[in-house]
Amino acid sequence: MAGKRGVAVPSTLFLSVTYLCLLSPPASTSASSPLRRNYYADVCPNVEDIVRAAVEAKFKETVVTIPGTLRLFAHDCFVQGCDASIMISSTAENKAERDHPDNLSLAGDGFDTVVRAKAAVDAVPQCRNKVSCADILVMATRDVIYLANGPRYPVELGRLDGLSSTAASVDGKIPLQTFDLDQLNSLFGNLGLSQQDMIALSGAHTIGFSHCSFFANRIRNFSQSEPIDPTMNRKYAAALQAACPPDVDPGVVIPLDPTTPITFDNNFYVALQNGMGLLTSDQTLFTDQRSRPTVNSWAANPQKFYQKFVLAMTRWAGLG
Repeated sequence: MAGKRGVAVPSTLFLSVTYLCLLSPPASTSASSPLRRNYYADVCPNVEDIVRAAVEAKFKETVVTIPGTLRLFAHDCFVQGCDASIMISSTAENKAERDHPDNLSLAGDGFDTVVRAKAAVDAVPQCRNKVSCADILVMATRDVIYLANGPRYPVELGRLDGLSSTAASVDGKIPLQTFDLDQLNSLFGNLGLSQQDMIALSGAHTIGFSHCSFFANRIRNFSQSEPIDPTMNRKYAAALQAACPPDVDPGVVIPLDPTTPITFDNNFYVALQNGMGLLTSDQTLFTDQRSRPTVNSWAANPQKFYQKFVLAMTRWAGLG
């Protein structure tokens, strides 16, 4: 639920991405083929190095590459599994996923990361039209996490690119910033993910940003008796009020992690302990007694968080 940062990607670029992805099935097109490591060993053995180099080059241009790519991956996987259908453009006859209201704030830099990585892969004759955009997005996401000082982990590959993308398919699939624990567990549970998986994946909010509108209700006029959400640290709320006045520019964004917003670490959970979760859906992980022990555990032990995050990402990336 991070906000938009960076430049918008022209519509012509999305059209070219759609074309490239739909012409690029993985090495095997059997729908029953399981994901596995080194999937492209025979047809494009250096694909991970190629993607990593493209992602690093993009990162050197803008740090928004990191949260933009990670959020793009999340919004893709929530809907139909991780099939890169988020990359497909709308047409006169069909409004695609990326044009659903919940996706309009996706950063253009995330899309551009996939575009560049795909172009780099296809520039190698042996690899051209052999590697799916879905797999490229998974690899790029792993690489931006590492660039943000997060864990390096192996990814399983062999996804087919989605051929269908409709805005209607997004309805009810993206978690809202107002969700409580029951709503979060329900949404993630419908994907076969546990509460622990959900809390680990929420830890990705250790990087990224959010528009003021997503938490404005927490810092003023929360209720008739409480102008500020009582679960929010008062000094933090005052700082947010100053950064997000009632007439704030809609483009203003605030870090989801108030201490290390571009570093992948466990400070997200420490912030929750201190009442400094920016979104209701984040702070509820600490205020709810059922999830608080996990937050406390990972706030105290970053390595345990990294381990659980990698396991959850691997499960999530296998959806669909």
